[in-house]
Amino acid sequence: MRELVSEAEVVAASGDDDLVVWAAQGMRPGVRAWAYGEAVAVASPEASRRDRLVVRGPAAQAAPLVRHALAECGPSYRPLGDAELIERLIEAVPELELAGHFSWMGTEKLAPPRPEVTSPEVTSGQGTGPEGAASWLADTAAPEVTALLAAASPGSYAVPGLPRVRRWAGVRDGSGALLAVAADAWSAPTVGLLAGVATAEPARGRGLGERVCRFVAAALIAEHGRAALMVDDWNRAAIVVYERLGFARRRVAAAGLRT
Repeated sequence: MRELVSEAEVVAASGDDDLVVWAAQGMRPGVRAWAYGEAVAVASPEASRRDRLVVRGPAAQAAPLVRHALAECGPSYRPLGDAELIERLIEAVPELELAGHFSWMGTEKLAPPRPEVTSPEVTSGQGTGPEGAASWLADTAAPEVTALLAAASPGSYAVPGLPRVRRWAGVRDGSGALLAVAADAWSAPTVGLLAGVATAEPARGRGLGERVCRFVAAALIAEHGRAALMVDDWNRAAIVVYERLGFARRRVAAAGLRT
């Protein structure tokens, strides 16, 4: 096993895999990484609210690498990687069990915007008037974001006030009511992460989620060079929006130690 001590070493060992490089988080304090043959593993504490062990490479080399990393970092770390690799790791490491499947999506360039689908006014009881452009929200908007997420996306990993949930963007209606949000959260130096996407239920179907996601993704690409996100496989509506924006889908899975 060879421990990797810099982001450059992680980039070289992984072929600049965006999921692996995102997990490295610029090798901030607490992150550790190893290589074994062609396999790479990065242990990243509290990355999108979990202790994640992102792994890639041939299963025959990844299995002993995962065992080594778990012994070094502890049982809270959950192996995460391409779905086929995680399934093979579960076969090779009996103490692991499947935690779930989802998708990682990334892009270095957004697709051209489609013609906006607009509504002349909002009649949701949250105010009336045309929706505005997406923009960054002031810190004082945190209670509004929290309330919107609680109603529209209660399972959101990103919420205001969490460490490394850096900033929120939103779309408001003509009266100032917040209708859609998205966050820049847990971004790494060369991979910005889009999270916390939600649209108020009465305002859905008008392209507001796509509008705020395009705004945040464009900012992430400009600042970090590429943008990525995680999405549940059952959330087909969100996946369609992200694909329309130019994100490419990669099916991944997570595992955890049996209890």
